[in-house]
Amino acid sequence: MRCNRCGDEIEKGEERQHHSETLCDDCYMDVLSPTRICDPWAVKHAKACATSEITLTPIQQSIIKILDDTGGITLADLAARLKLKEKELEREIATLRHMEKLKARPENGRKVFCLW
Repeated sequence: MRCNRCGDEIEKGEERQHHSETLCDDCYMDVLSPTRICDPWAVKHAKACATSEITLTPIQQSIIKILDDTGGITLADLAARLKLKEKELEREIATLRHMEKLKARPENGRKVFCLW
């Protein structure tokens, strides 16, 4: 059986139903709790919880390094460099955005992520 959203194979008994779609766990989570990159409450919370020593995950550290090296990159190009699905990357980007580590800017009609 395959997920109707991402096309990944789903083991029997592991599928989730949502509005007549058969979904894998990841897509089901995305439907129930979509990623919100621009979320003022999350930013406020991140600032309130911030300490001088913020520990980033290895993926987040890689994102910051790539943005520093390139000066800005699209989501698709960043996903290709990190060998991640765009949906997986969006959650990492949202977290970094809430910490005000990165932002997006329009460039040639595309959204480009860059350092804050």
